[in-house]
Amino acid sequence: MSINVKEKGLNRGFTLIELLVVIAIIAILIGLLLPAVQKVREASSRAQCANNLKQMGIAAHAHHNIFNVLPSGGTGWTDPPEFVGAGNPVGGPGQKAGAFYQILPYLEQENTWKGNGGATVADCQINIIKAVIKVYFCPSRRSPKELPPTGSWYGPAGTYAHGPTDYAASSNTTSALDGSNGAIAYGYTGLRFAQISDGTSNTLMFGEKRMDITNMGSYQSDDNEGYSCGWDHDTARLTNSLPLADGRLGTNMGGNIFGSSHSGGANYIMVDGSVKFISYNLTLATFQALGTVGKGEVNNDY
Repeated sequence: MSINVKEKGLNRGFTLIELLVVIAIIAILIGLLLPAVQKVREASSRAQCANNLKQMGIAAHAHHNIFNVLPSGGTGWTDPPEFVGAGNPVGGPGQKAGAFYQILPYLEQENTWKGNGGATVADCQINIIKAVIKVYFCPSRRSPKELPPTGSWYGPAGTYAHGPTDYAASSNTTSALDGSNGAIAYGYTGLRFAQISDGTSNTLMFGEKRMDITNMGSYQSDDNEGYSCGWDHDTARLTNSLPLADGRLGTNMGGNIFGSSHSGGANYIMVDGSVKFISYNLTLATFQALGTVGKGEVNNDY
């Protein structure tokens, strides 16, 4: 006796309605899952960003241990790393390039600090300017990558790339030792820990800088010289304005203030080496207090 398979229902397929229901359920599950995945990814990126700053803080302490001062901020973007001779950079006080260059030896980047084998001082400077230092990039914003080669306006003559940074030093534009300095002092000589009378746990050293991400990857006014220059909006920020999240401004400038690609706040490292995630909702008075080393302000609401 033959069996009618169709009658037994063994070859019955999905109806259109059933298929649409399945697709709808899958779409709902994806919709529920994606935000969770994005949150996990951002939490990981934020943690990596905090670790980057921790390494910078350790490097700044190592600089202090050797030279008895923190790295300094320099005075201008026109100053590339200064050398006595090829492969022999000026170390400690007197180096005109800013803090991000000065701490390279303590970030396992001594070869870059020396110029990566350049035969002349100019070669060394170019090798430094175009170097990509992974720890200077926040993974929430961009992956480590050089800005494309371009004709020189900073550093030796030639056409070469520039290595940017997503971080900035807290460096006020004053060299007066009246407590209004940032921890990364303006000028060619850094501060001693003893000069930070507001307390090393209450004073910013490095933090994330706000960026205009509309033209990320191209040269912008605060993302052009790169990490290696002296005092400039590439490498320094003030605390006289509140930090903000990155914007799509189309102005080629992040406002020359602190900020980040994170939601709700930005990462900073204090002079004592502690990393803190500080909300955008703090008061301006508090943020200003965090940016000075000896004004005696009380700043406990962050």
